[in-house]
Amino acid sequence: MSYKLLVDILGWLGSIEVVLAYALISAKKMSPNSKIYQWLNISGALFLIANTLFYGAFPSATVNVIWVVIGWVALVKIYFPNQLTTED
Repeated sequence: MSYKLLVDILGWLGSIEVVLAYALISAKKMSPNSKIYQWLNISGALFLIANTLFYGAFPSATVNVIWVVIGWVALVKIYFPNQLTTED
């Protein structure tokens, strides 16, 4: 398998994951606070980063890097809800 084909497959998988996550939220089949939703967004964005960097689409790569950061922050809040509260 060529590197270009691998990058194309990753791009398609990433697109499917991000669209699937959005569709599940829109259809109210999943909560935005679910781990699966966040992991779909993170892995989809990571696959899209690989694809967009390969093709030199730096604005899209930047959006996906931000998407990953947002997903990681959400996951940290999901996995560690009590550690992030600031009560005096």
